[in-house]
Amino acid sequence: MSEIAKLLVGDNTYEFPLIQGTENETAIDIKALRGISEGVVTIDPGFKNTGSCQSAITFLDGEKGILRYRGYSIEELAEKADFLEVAYLLIFGDLPTEEQLSKFHNDILENTIVDDDIKKIIDAFPKNAHPMGVLSSLTSALTAFNPSSVNIDSEEDMYNAIVKIMGKFPVLVAWTMRKLKGLPLNYGSKKLGYVENVMKMMFEKPNEDYEINPIVKNALDKLLILHADHEQNCSTSTVRIVGSSHAGLFPSISAGISALWGPLHGGANQAVLEMLEAIKADGGDTKKYMGKAKDKEDPFRLMGFGHRVYKNFDPRAKIIKVAADEVLTDLGVQDPVLDIAKGLEQEALKDDYFVKRKLYPNVDFYSGIIYRAMGIPVEMFTVMFALGRLPGWIAQWREMRLRKEPIGRPRQIYTGANHRPFVNINER
Repeated sequence: MSEIAKLLVGDNTYEFPLIQGTENETAIDIKALRGISEGVVTIDPGFKNTGSCQSAITFLDGEKGILRYRGYSIEELAEKADFLEVAYLLIFGDLPTEEQLSKFHNDILENTIVDDDIKKIIDAFPKNAHPMGVLSSLTSALTAFNPSSVNIDSEEDMYNAIVKIMGKFPVLVAWTMRKLKGLPLNYGSKKLGYVENVMKMMFEKPNEDYEINPIVKNALDKLLILHADHEQNCSTSTVRIVGSSHAGLFPSISAGISALWGPLHGGANQAVLEMLEAIKADGGDTKKYMGKAKDKEDPFRLMGFGHRVYKNFDPRAKIIKVAADEVLTDLGVQDPVLDIAKGLEQEALKDDYFVKRKLYPNVDFYSGIIYRAMGIPVEMFTVMFALGRLPGWIAQWREMRLRKEPIGRPRQIYTGANHRPFVNINER
């Protein structure tokens, strides 16, 4: 393969070097284009074909259904690792030793206390405030209580910032749900693991001890692992571009939360449950809605099936389907909405229309089912996504800062009016 790419614009030819990724992806390095071409730029709405950075964190091949964190397959990590191990892997590059993992966990536990004034901010929100808005605000507010900037040239400073956000973020997640449900705000226990503490803080009632259900814990652990990173998606790109201005870790994460909120991104699992509720309200006829989904003239869209990145299957869905079945069996939940979900799943897996188009249930479909069965309100689904994505955001922010990447500044193609003379108001 030639080591250069040539771009012909009119009578001018411009040459650019090629960059080869470790998985044989080829990129055309056009960063010098505007400087040598007298104003020529590329345009790529949504950046679907534009690499914004070089990254060593996550590899994704949508055509083949491959997802790897730092070279490890998502299937093996979900089977053999826990969420905190995966978080360490994403952030620092290698799986931790027992000693490293123990220190990481203990240091996180030492940073779980949130300034009590944060409670005043939570109290100021109305009870019906959307949890994602609350979480984004609380995360941003942490900056006010931790004003010192991170010295990225100091490994100790970087590490302390990481364990601080890893410790406080689950507390904010739990408090966001407890605010929604009218429960008193609480803390975890130093005797529990990371995911167990999340469950305790979210579900413990003030008048009884909370017992960890191992099957539910296992499913939640897997869900958080599956959501931990996903290459340069909307929220991750947001974290990197905000951080590129040298904004700190907390405000960069807060920006990522806001980006995740949308129904085309992290809000997809909430959209799945809202669709199921709508089907239930209309009588629960799954065959009717499968027919509507296949009708191109019908505006109805089947949420939770297919994926804009994975063109074959979502490897995360295969993993979490097993966990979803285990949770529903163990909890014995009797819920017509979940019955509708299972009906849609079974029909899609055997319907030629969906099979030929590879419109299989994706991770959002199954995560919504699990969260529903666990008793998590639908408005909290995207908050749970954010909890899982936290280590990925941290890893991406850390990588971007350590590589001293330039501030993000996309170009545009101007399509507005040409120069116009100003007209005085009495003459308009």
